[in-house]
Amino acid sequence: MSTVRLGINPLTWTNDDLPSLGADTPLEVCLEEGREAGFAGFELGNKFPRTPEALSRVLGRYDLELVSGWYSARLLERSPQEEIAAIQEHLGLLKACGAKVMVFCEVSRCIHGHQALPLSRRPLLSDADWQRLTAGLDAVGDYLEEQGVQLAYHHHLGTVVESQQDVERMLDNTGDSVGLLLDFGHLRGAGGDPLAVARRYAARINHVHCKDLRLPVLEELRNRDKSFLDGVLDGLFTVPGDGNVDFLPALTHLREADYRGWLVVEAEQDPEVAHPLTYARMGYRNLRALAEQAGFTVAD
Repeated sequence: MSTVRLGINPLTWTNDDLPSLGADTPLEVCLEEGREAGFAGFELGNKFPRTPEALSRVLGRYDLELVSGWYSARLLERSPQEEIAAIQEHLGLLKACGAKVMVFCEVSRCIHGHQALPLSRRPLLSDADWQRLTAGLDAVGDYLEEQGVQLAYHHHLGTVVESQQDVERMLDNTGDSVGLLLDFGHLRGAGGDPLAVARRYAARINHVHCKDLRLPVLEELRNRDKSFLDGVLDGLFTVPGDGNVDFLPALTHLREADYRGWLVVEAEQDPEVAHPLTYARMGYRNLRALAEQAGFTVAD
């Protein structure tokens, strides 16, 4: 049977795009409560140390593993060689601390961090832009593969790869070294179908974010032409089982395709509204139940 591990992103406690959320919460609280909830690993956030020794020490104190860490790429602004040079410190940290995938997102022209810009203003690429992006992804993906770390591309609301059509175009024009981070919440938020993507690209999916989404909040966001960060503050996202996303069909297909990576709870919420430990426990309990329903063995 396919075995997966359950991890969490610190966005439950503290937010990178909106630092005022959870600004006073120490990293140690995030880690202690994440472990208490049952998770085996964490993704990086802005409060984590960035040297291998310090990061390994703080994670080890709570018996946690490093799952991965977000990298902001700018392949539309610099050459693949310049990107590979820029990635070295982050890559070294992931390798030294045992992470096998790099969460990779092209952030050129992105708007998801700008509260004044509605999602309707998200960037669109020309054919020439697409050619440049996919060629760059191939070059960086090949390099990372040689280094023993897989590129896990994170499609994301407010960026150049947002919709299911964008995901398909990216994957259809890159090689196997460019993997996909399947994010349920971002894909449903962009009108996509996680099961359709899982069926078509299961062999390319090397990381999974289990972010739930409240469709009434999404409808309000679209109708009122609001920003991504406004959506976060309005409660657009939550932990698995607390929103309107149907996780089970796509998770079952991934299990049938022998997916063996991490399943990560990533739920941007206001910690003053959504009590972090309460939601971390709920996320772990619900995601473990979903994974086991899908036929996965969950490693502790």
